[in-house]
Amino acid sequence: MKTLASKDIFELVGGEHRNPHKILGLHKMEKSGETMIVVRSFLPEGLSVVVIDAKNKKKRYPMKKIHDHGLFEVVIEDRQEWFSYLLEYTNIEGITWQSYDPYGFIPTISEYDRYLFAKGTHYDIYNKMGARLVRQNLDITKEDTPQSGVKGVAFTVWAPSAKCVSVIGEFNQWHTKRHPMRLLGASGVWELFIPGLVEGDLYKFHIVQADGKEVDKADPYGRYSQLRPASASVVFGKDKYKWKDKKWLTSRKKKDYNKEPMNIYEVHLGSWKRDEENQFLTYEKFADELVDYVKNMGYTHIELMPITEHPFDGSWGYQATGYYAPTSRFGTPHGFRYFIDKCHQEGIGVILDWVPAHFPKDEFALGKFDGTALYEHADPRVGEHPQWGTYIFNYGRNEVSNFLIANALYWFKEFHIDGLRVDAVASMLYLDFCKEEGQWLPNVYGNRENIEAIEFIKHLNSIIKKEDLGVVMIAEESTSWQGVTRSTEEDGLGFDFKWDMGWMNDFLDYVKLDPISRKHHHNALTFAMAYHHSENFVLPLSHDEVVHEKSSMIGKMPGDNWKRLANLRLAYGFMYAHPGKKLCFMGGEFGQYGEWDEGKSLDWHLLAFKDHEETLSYSQALNHLYLEESAFWQKDNEAHGFQWITCDDKDNSLVAFIRRSENSEVYVVCNFTPKVHDGFCLGVPVMGEYEEIFNSDAIIFGGSGVVNEENMKSIEKEMDGFSYQISIKVPPLGLSVFRKK
Repeated sequence: MKTLASKDIFELVGGEHRNPHKILGLHKMEKSGETMIVVRSFLPEGLSVVVIDAKNKKKRYPMKKIHDHGLFEVVIEDRQEWFSYLLEYTNIEGITWQSYDPYGFIPTISEYDRYLFAKGTHYDIYNKMGARLVRQNLDITKEDTPQSGVKGVAFTVWAPSAKCVSVIGEFNQWHTKRHPMRLLGASGVWELFIPGLVEGDLYKFHIVQADGKEVDKADPYGRYSQLRPASASVVFGKDKYKWKDKKWLTSRKKKDYNKEPMNIYEVHLGSWKRDEENQFLTYEKFADELVDYVKNMGYTHIELMPITEHPFDGSWGYQATGYYAPTSRFGTPHGFRYFIDKCHQEGIGVILDWVPAHFPKDEFALGKFDGTALYEHADPRVGEHPQWGTYIFNYGRNEVSNFLIANALYWFKEFHIDGLRVDAVASMLYLDFCKEEGQWLPNVYGNRENIEAIEFIKHLNSIIKKEDLGVVMIAEESTSWQGVTRSTEEDGLGFDFKWDMGWMNDFLDYVKLDPISRKHHHNALTFAMAYHHSENFVLPLSHDEVVHEKSSMIGKMPGDNWKRLANLRLAYGFMYAHPGKKLCFMGGEFGQYGEWDEGKSLDWHLLAFKDHEETLSYSQALNHLYLEESAFWQKDNEAHGFQWITCDDKDNSLVAFIRRSENSEVYVVCNFTPKVHDGFCLGVPVMGEYEEIFNSDAIIFGGSGVVNEENMKSIEKEMDGFSYQISIKVPPLGLSVFRKK
């Protein structure tokens, strides 16, 4: 008796059936008015398949091959009801194994989950998509519990326009037709539970795309990946790691980072330090060495350049192919958890560089995922960055927006990350970013703003605020867009901080000048305070400023070696005293001369030389001064927290200002020429005795020793708009910090 339609058989053996569960597995059928059971299995290149009653293994039902390509069937006339069973497979090589039937289980993602995903509001969709180690109950009348059911892996992927999707891996010899998935309604979500698979199994999704092209795709929600150049996803669980940072997470929620110190050390893990054979260190090794270094140096946060999986080292991680997978270059996801946990236990926060602006075109990744522009726009004028050779996310598509927002929350919740620095925000905001005429399309109003991206950013930041995790969102936004750090309720973008790229560009242009020319560009030193209170700023001296022939930080400084070192100390001192949170890229703290190279370790050997050892000591002392003196950070964004003493002394290239907190007030003098000013009169607001608490020209830092060893008593004489003044020594190319005793 024929039990299957020819169309179903043809589509199954041809690898194009969209609902294999309809024909495979156990089904009831009618014959001559009698109910009986039919079981079908598909084993390409199979020799035989036998059905075994799971409760009485003596009951065996050999299956008949009904198609040469490996479709087997048995009709069991003496059974009328569903029963638990195993399949015993034998392949053409004579190898035999037993397993529960993958096509005997109900879907592992609910209709409600799919509904929320389609709306773009399933914020933990990562717990339903990808590859998940689960237990599925064979008895559909019972609810699954963590202790019941069959162990295996639930695979779920979104590919609405695919003709067919199957799971391939080492477990099925990468056979593209062995494990076809089913399409769940109109959701575009394909699903399959494969019993017996375990952590560490490699897999991909084999997709017959809309145009018939066959591709093997890594899992968009994959939590672990093979080491490049291999690109398979790896089954990985999440429940084994035992966190020890509860105290940190609790205190984090109480912080107001606008009134807290934030001194960020930007790190590229692959080149901070390597072993003697120039191989990568592990996450665990970084937990031992990097965390101790950062703590001793006095940084509050580590900002990691992207650690999401990426195929090309030279992209520095900014072209991600695995948004949910910490790169396997340094170990496992649990190793990364250990690193973050260690940071928190030592009082160090961790910020990740996060790249929702674009993604690469590698065939195994997100691009043209199901044969259509799924994650990207179909029109290249909207969906591609010609400058970077990458795709732009389609922010207006709910499932894509959900993918990215859930990804941000994933790093916060699953890895306890303390903040995200969002890369290339300007490229998201403007449709014509780095594009020539004819390369972009205006929005519906004929303007250049990307309305969908703006709404995505607001949605992202509002949800993160609603979660109340105590984390920070930082925008790398290089234009004068208004309201980047204004709340979404006030029609802002909702970020906590914005990189002050204007300050960075002006300041670096200024310090590169020969001191004799600086008086002609004095405005570059002071202009940032004209707009400082428009946003909450981070002052960045990042990796982008020490590559591509821009020179290292010390390499930018003019003059002989002594002047370069003095200029570098002064530059860092001015930055730390200036309002705004701080970010410095690795290597700059000890005056590395060479540009940053992602292919090797920093030049740690330079610390054997006195100049570099003194520079490192200076950076450490400056960091700790910043941490200990609340005037440098408590009122960063309040008018009372900063006041110029003198900002227009361009002839001397000198500035002086006051920094204040609730119970502290310090006076900062910066001299950007090599001229010493002895007996310099500085206006102060209060009568009293003043002491110097920090001087970049101190002998211990490699300076010339022009310091103020004696305390200075003020006299009642008007100066700089104040009623009193003190007489001080101003060091050459130096910074001095004073405080009233």
